[in-house]
Amino acid sequence: MRDDGETPDYRFSLANERTFLAWLRTALALIGGGFAVDQFLPDLRWGWRVGLALALLAAGALCALRAVHHWVRCERAMRRGEDLPVSRFPALLSVVVAGVAVVMVVVVLAGWEG
Repeated sequence: MRDDGETPDYRFSLANERTFLAWLRTALALIGGGFAVDQFLPDLRWGWRVGLALALLAAGALCALRAVHHWVRCERAMRRGEDLPVSRFPALLSVVVAGVAVVMVVVVLAGWEG
């Protein structure tokens, strides 16, 4: 990537890196949440527990992969002097997390064995 365009102001590259690291923290939190659901809710029906855990784990993996992709696209755009790329991923991730939260509310209100 260093051969592509000109080196941007270091402040912008560092800001891009901080954003990347924030996405990785989000990914780690989602993955940790997936493991927590699986390990700390043994009374939850197997299908619910595995489904919620897998949804959180998949969202975490997708978030980590998307973080790398977005970081590269932004860095490349800055080097070329182009507009930064637009991403719909934050909205998609928000919908997934909200969906899992709604399911968890239903599970809590219905009872774990329910």
